[in-house]
Amino acid sequence: MLMHSVSGVLIILVLIATGYWLTVQGWFDEHYSKITSKLVTQIALPCYMINTITTQFTRGHLLKILPDLQFPILSMTLLFGLSYLVQWFFQIDPHHRGLFKSMFANSNTVFVGLPVNMALFGKASIPYVLVYYMANTTFFWTLGVYLIRSDGQTHPGFNLWQIVQKIFSPPLLGFMMGIVLVCLQIKLPPFVESDLHYLGNLTIPLSMFFIGMKLAQMGLRNIRPSKDMAGIFLGRFLLAPILMTILVLPLTVPNLMKAVFIIQSAMPVMTNAPVVAKLYHADSNYAAVMVTATTCFSLIMVPLLMMMVMRLV
Repeated sequence: MLMHSVSGVLIILVLIATGYWLTVQGWFDEHYSKITSKLVTQIALPCYMINTITTQFTRGHLLKILPDLQFPILSMTLLFGLSYLVQWFFQIDPHHRGLFKSMFANSNTVFVGLPVNMALFGKASIPYVLVYYMANTTFFWTLGVYLIRSDGQTHPGFNLWQIVQKIFSPPLLGFMMGIVLVCLQIKLPPFVESDLHYLGNLTIPLSMFFIGMKLAQMGLRNIRPSKDMAGIFLGRFLLAPILMTILVLPLTVPNLMKAVFIIQSAMPVMTNAPVVAKLYHADSNYAAVMVTATTCFSLIMVPLLMMMVMRLV
């Protein structure tokens, strides 16, 4: 079980290493990395959202588990609040503060979280994984993207239309469309489902390749311990699971839900952060370093978390 729980992290690291090696060999350049970021955020991820929601949920199931959203929502709200205090304490560069706060509060709930929870608890964990995923996705593609985009703006002022565009990004629109289709019990034609499935499956490898590209372009020597990394580690691997444990442990809710939520809260940085940073002209190299560092460190954290939460189920 230990090896299965770590396998999701290893898969990501191998994909990142492949993107890195191909870039070093001259297959990918800066222009290709820019195209990849657009392909992931504007095509692959929206399809992934629609396909995931419509295939994993029914209307009754959705209505039954939606109240559980309160726990990850409250946890992430508190984390975003703490991120302002932590970024002040660590004196984060003003050009990185949006990315720092977004990465501090949002976790990799699907690319790492889903395979880890499946390995630990089996298919019974999927509903709770996706509940956390709903909250995490909404936070990342609204407040998280807003903060990342603010890092890339020379003039931070926005009009109302720019704010609306920023909030209702293609991935969030895909997520919302999936919810509407499930609630209205609309069944997509089989060929559309297949197309969404195939396009959505591009999300993980392309996102990982993008991170590898950025690491190759900036150089691995730039990945070194820093106060920024310490702050991100503090949020992802200490404060997030502690907050979630405090919220759910005293409650009379299923122990499996408690365990899944704690695991999900302590996953590494969202792999989409560097892609979004690139799209909005923020520091994608900075984001790529944090994704890789937290993903590597999760090889240590996953077994520790596993030993802790297995006592709950």
